[in-house]
Amino acid sequence: MTDQQWEVLKRTIRGEQSRPLPVGFIIDCPWLPNWFGARILDYFSNDQLWLDANLKAINEFPDAMFLPGFWSEYGMCTEPSAFGVRCTFPADEFPHAHKILLTVNEIDSLPVPNVRTDGLLPFVLNRLKVSQPWIEKAGHKIRFAVARGPLNIASYLIGTSEFLTLMMMDPEKAERLIKKITTFLKEWLTLQRETFPTIDGIFLLDDIIGFVGETEFRTFGLPYFKELFDTNVSVRFLHNDAHCRVSAPFLPEMGVNLFNMGFDMSLNELKQLTENKVALLGNIPPRDVLASGTREDVARATVELINSLDDRSKVILSCGGGMPPGVRSENIAAFIRAVRESKS
Repeated sequence: MTDQQWEVLKRTIRGEQSRPLPVGFIIDCPWLPNWFGARILDYFSNDQLWLDANLKAINEFPDAMFLPGFWSEYGMCTEPSAFGVRCTFPADEFPHAHKILLTVNEIDSLPVPNVRTDGLLPFVLNRLKVSQPWIEKAGHKIRFAVARGPLNIASYLIGTSEFLTLMMMDPEKAERLIKKITTFLKEWLTLQRETFPTIDGIFLLDDIIGFVGETEFRTFGLPYFKELFDTNVSVRFLHNDAHCRVSAPFLPEMGVNLFNMGFDMSLNELKQLTENKVALLGNIPPRDVLASGTREDVARATVELINSLDDRSKVILSCGGGMPPGVRSENIAAFIRAVRESKS
């Protein structure tokens, strides 16, 4: 993100309004490689191609913030790989992390990874180090330390159904697993911040919090997210595009000040649930409108979203969730144009 975009983001979080309303999208491997005309495997394995794809996005759409910006990642395999998970990388499909914990008794012997050396983590940082001069030459800076959240990682280590069952049947074992992952995440986020002093934000992604009830969230989610977000940065960003009615009221207590949701709830509802203490990034339907719709569909949905807002403060217009596969340039342009031409 540029210095100007970063200031707009921080002002929006503080509740100051911009005209037109700011536009932002989360972009990563589900969208960027194929949009650029490359295979996903080439995007992961060729640092120059990765850089060129990100540069093309910022140059083609300078009026949009791309979050976290120059995201160095290997899909869902990034953090699980550090725990020794076997990762599968098809040529042009999303990678998959295979569970490593076959029984709950293996949780106690699971080591906490060395974030400087284990799995794909060194490759994540080195890609950014190699590309940093070119990122900054383009007027951008590395702004976020990024990681999947503790429940999300747990679901990859032991399996999603198995982890949800574990929380109900053996909560002590579930907590032990989450505590190990949280220790790892604190070290991983700290290393990213130490490596790149321009980082002034934390970005965590965790959809599993959308699959638990309030009791489970209070036990297995809230305290650990509070611990992870309890740090001196300007932007504390959470993504959860699963159901968020249970967790949304706790976002301020978690320390979150920027939230990207799905599209099953309106921004007005989320403002009420969070007492308008959290900036919201969203939320036209990503697949059915932004990816599959016409330019007219996108423009119509964008204007309807703007006109629906009871309060336009603390809003960054986007889709509900990250940029989905298959979104065409003309639809992104239609979204940005509709915002610019509206009276927002």
